[in-house]
Amino acid sequence: MATVTTEADSVSPSLERIRRRFSEFRSAGGPKRAQIFNREGLYGWIFVSPLVAGLLVFLAIPVLMSILVSLRDWNGFTGPFDSEYVGFENYRELLFEDGTRRTDFAISIRNNLYYVLGVVPAQTLIALVLAVILNQKALKAKSFFRTAYYFPSITSSIAVSLIFIFLFQRNGAVNLILPIQDINWLNNANGLIHNFLGVLGIDGPPGWMETEVFSLSLWEWISGPSIALLSIMILVTWTTTGTFMLIFLAALQNISPSIEEAASLDGATWWQRFRFVTVPMMKPTITFVVTLGLIGTWQVFDQIFAISFGGPQKTTLTPAFLTYFQTFQNGEASVGAAIAVLLFFIIMAFTLLQRWLMRDEGV
Repeated sequence: MATVTTEADSVSPSLERIRRRFSEFRSAGGPKRAQIFNREGLYGWIFVSPLVAGLLVFLAIPVLMSILVSLRDWNGFTGPFDSEYVGFENYRELLFEDGTRRTDFAISIRNNLYYVLGVVPAQTLIALVLAVILNQKALKAKSFFRTAYYFPSITSSIAVSLIFIFLFQRNGAVNLILPIQDINWLNNANGLIHNFLGVLGIDGPPGWMETEVFSLSLWEWISGPSIALLSIMILVTWTTTGTFMLIFLAALQNISPSIEEAASLDGATWWQRFRFVTVPMMKPTITFVVTLGLIGTWQVFDQIFAISFGGPQKTTLTPAFLTYFQTFQNGEASVGAAIAVLLFFIIMAFTLLQRWLMRDEGV
């Protein structure tokens, strides 16, 4: 009876010879190759060591020191470990004990909440619209417009803040182009919501809104951002939109044109293509931009420092600026460190909440 030779039987001797030769190669040069791999690992650690050292010196150690200092009564001038250990006393005063510290912290949280609610949606929406416009093939001078929109993002925030001080003065350029030319932008502590309610004839809170929540009445919580804080919000939106525009533009250019062409052939209008094709494909980028916006808006400091220094009437006070003020103006570095630690947890909570709300529910 004839024997049938399959393809697998003819290949197996060749595979066996390859395995045997590879084993001989490894036995001859194995130790040398292992030594090379070990050296490559060492070289890798040498190359990343400057970055690791920078993270340890400028990030990990300061964070650890802030946590330790927040548990002591330190004025910022003597040695931090020469001060008295007070445990969670600083956190108790900020969160549970009625007083100036808790009131200031509550005011800073209220102001920053309005700041986040105003800046993050505005900068995200404007950046997305600009990116869509600059992504159009028919647009001329794209490089010029990209540079023009991005330029405020790389300009010194202090320099831009000083320019905005001149623009928003009573006799500044902003009032000159508005029909109402007597707006005191940078020294107006009135809340926008209170101003709107005043137009409707509501000048004071009803009885139930006098209930105190975290050292502030409900009426104070719904005051809205002050006119001074609104000016800073306009400034920050203008200076940050360019960076997010470039991120959105890169994401738009990463979408294959064939996808929109297929949607066009199916009869989708421009708005339908944008809403049901472009936006869903850019959801990871939108999540990334919103996350950066949340973190950045909760850390706002330099514009507050340069323009208002927390005023008027503490309506531009933020947790980041309050950390600086308590540490370097009041000489209460331990309280400032405690505010910084609480701010870290606030940022983490809002970031996790935002990621949960914008999670991908697809299979």
